[in-house]
Amino acid sequence: MFKSELKNAQDAIGTYLATAMQGLGDGTVAQGMRYASSGGKRLRGFLVLESARVTGGDPDAAMQAAAAVECIHAYSLVHDDLPCMDDDDLRRGQPTVHKKWDEATAVLVGDGLQSFAFELLSDPKTGSAELRSELVLSLARAAGPQGMVLGQAQDMAAETASIPLSLAEITELQGNKTGALLEWPAVAGAMLGGADTAPLRRYARALGLAFQIADDILDVEGDPEKAGKRLGKDADAGKATFVSLLGLDGAKARAKALIEEAEAELEPFGDAALVLKELARYVIARDQ
Repeated sequence: MFKSELKNAQDAIGTYLATAMQGLGDGTVAQGMRYASSGGKRLRGFLVLESARVTGGDPDAAMQAAAAVECIHAYSLVHDDLPCMDDDDLRRGQPTVHKKWDEATAVLVGDGLQSFAFELLSDPKTGSAELRSELVLSLARAAGPQGMVLGQAQDMAAETASIPLSLAEITELQGNKTGALLEWPAVAGAMLGGADTAPLRRYARALGLAFQIADDILDVEGDPEKAGKRLGKDADAGKATFVSLLGLDGAKARAKALIEEAEAELEPFGDAALVLKELARYVIARDQ
């Protein structure tokens, strides 16, 4: 059931974004925005849709929020791939935006995706003015200098640090860089459903950390062809990761324990949360 639900969501979000971006024209930046936001796992958008469904949120409003967070995620990847950041040539098996066009275009594409995300969220189709305001504020915090941007800055600082980061420091870094944008979709879904956000926030927090540990594991033993990007970068750079600090078996055990924590937070929702439970298991079983 999970794989079919995820595939349906991926297709629906992709179609929605393509339609929403039609009005942007055919300029280079618009082309790059469509290119950067196509494909991918769509886990963040899927989390919005499922969390809203579980809590009784409006599906159309949830799609607006799902498309918005996918734009933020795409923007973060475009900028993360730049030579001044992680310097990657491939993303999802395709040339990164700065390779397909140039660095200036990549910067503008990322900027465009970020602003377009907030345009989607602030649209009246997303809900009441109060709800839209709360969603915009919370996403700005999750994506900005208190969340993802902070995590990216911490990650870049770690590359030149004389002493490798500790486990606590790595956990904080990844909670900002990766976790914040996985936590927001679950919370947004609950907000759309008018439900208590705490259980889904805790679910997504555990999920986000497990996701990053799984990424560190894939960086060691994954298949570059399936991953669609270069692997082994962290080890080559001598960076501290969950695998380097916990060992491969220890990292796998920690990820499994986190998924069990995430699943426990879904108990109040009963069978309605079965897909979210399967999503949690998928996070540590994926090969890309």
